[in-house]
Amino acid sequence: MKLRWGLAVVGVLGALLVAPAPASAAPLLVQCSFTPTPSNPAARPVVRPAPFALTRGAVDVTFRFNYGPVTVRLDRAGAAPCAVHNMVSLILQRFYDRSQCWRLSNSSRLGVLQCGDIYEVEKGGPGYKFPDEVTGAETYPRGTVAMGNQGPGTNGSEFFIVHSFANIPAQYSVLGHVIRGMSAIDRMVADGIIPTDPNGPLDGAPAHPVKIQRASIGW
Repeated sequence: MKLRWGLAVVGVLGALLVAPAPASAAPLLVQCSFTPTPSNPAARPVVRPAPFALTRGAVDVTFRFNYGPVTVRLDRAGAAPCAVHNMVSLILQRFYDRSQCWRLSNSSRLGVLQCGDIYEVEKGGPGYKFPDEVTGAETYPRGTVAMGNQGPGTNGSEFFIVHSFANIPAQYSVLGHVIRGMSAIDRMVADGIIPTDPNGPLDGAPAHPVKIQRASIGW
């Protein structure tokens, strides 16, 4: 775990060196709050991220699904720098490796793939939570990547990728967007859904299991 902390700190320091801030710019770092959840312990051993996040630049991460790689550009300069910082930390600690995406929806209201839950839908987080980072102006078009949660202020490891659109309230922190690999998501949708959700027949488990074989920084 000490090595993983070291990797996270090195990443932050490296970004500080290559991206000096203009004197008139907003603060380079923002404070984050990651609160332990003893009643909902970590599904896999991880340490909480450092309590600060960069607020400039972007970082690309790749989820290597059994359907193919999907690369996401996370926006540190957006409204949710702590959420970005958290996802990078979990990826560095291999939290998402060899995990399954338990939910797929394709209705007129919601078209998303939901991942990050280790055990089943909305079960199996990192053992901590952090607040929402929303402005109220968020939209969720195709390719958006955002945090999933079980209510206000319950963010952890769960996230979703919008494959069509999501007509939902602006209550989910937006991390960034897919820059390559949406065709892999489309193939998951084309394979169909096993209805398991009371919201309707177009919401449930992917008909063919969707698995994250590995997640990494870069392409």
